[in-house]
Amino acid sequence: MNAMTNDADSLAVECRGVTKEFGRGESRSLVLRGVDLDVRLGGMTMLVGPSGSGKTTLLSVISGLLDRTAGSLRVLGVDADGLRGEQRILFRRRNVGFVFQEYNLLPALTAAENAAVPLLASGVRRKDALPRARALLETLGMGPRAGALPRHLSGGQQQRVAIARALIHEPRLLVCDEPTAALDGETGHAVMRLLSGIAVQPGRAVLVVTHDSRVFDFADAMAFMDDGRVVRTEKRSRRGEPALA
Repeated sequence: MNAMTNDADSLAVECRGVTKEFGRGESRSLVLRGVDLDVRLGGMTMLVGPSGSGKTTLLSVISGLLDRTAGSLRVLGVDADGLRGEQRILFRRRNVGFVFQEYNLLPALTAAENAAVPLLASGVRRKDALPRARALLETLGMGPRAGALPRHLSGGQQQRVAIARALIHEPRLLVCDEPTAALDGETGHAVMRLLSGIAVQPGRAVLVVTHDSRVFDFADAMAFMDDGRVVRTEKRSRRGEPALA
């Protein structure tokens, strides 16, 4: 079993034999083929592997955007089978943050308004949500740009707004799908330094899907996927070298 730890209390995610099928009959496609994976709290885990190996599908299953076909899944100590309908939505809203490759910022909203969207969606009043968003953007070096629309921001600045939006509700699990793919090396490293700092908090975990070998040095652990399975896991030091046992 490709478990990184046996200490369940230190885990953000526990996958055992997770499968995911799409379609039926002749069009049936088995994308995840029995994934075993543990993601520790207090660190950054990267999912790496060739295109089509199931990385983004696994990320979507873990974050609750997709249902798994079989296997067991626990997220932050909660059995995924125990969450249905509104319960699942509320759990995800409270505990999971998302950083997408394409940023997905709303073009008519300012940086602060985009960052505040999760709070506004959960019923926080605008007069309370916006100051919190501006304060968070300030910590990410985006204070002077809080009033700017997305089209007036660089790629790296838009990604920082996306990170602020993902963090505004203080989630315990942050999931990122190719967060540096559209960025140059310098900007990508700046974004990863931010995510790395977030990941080292004891009660939080960051899970990153990436093809970008330039950022592997930021991983505390790496899970290598191929053909719908996690074929190997590896703890690492922050220098990017395999950690000593």
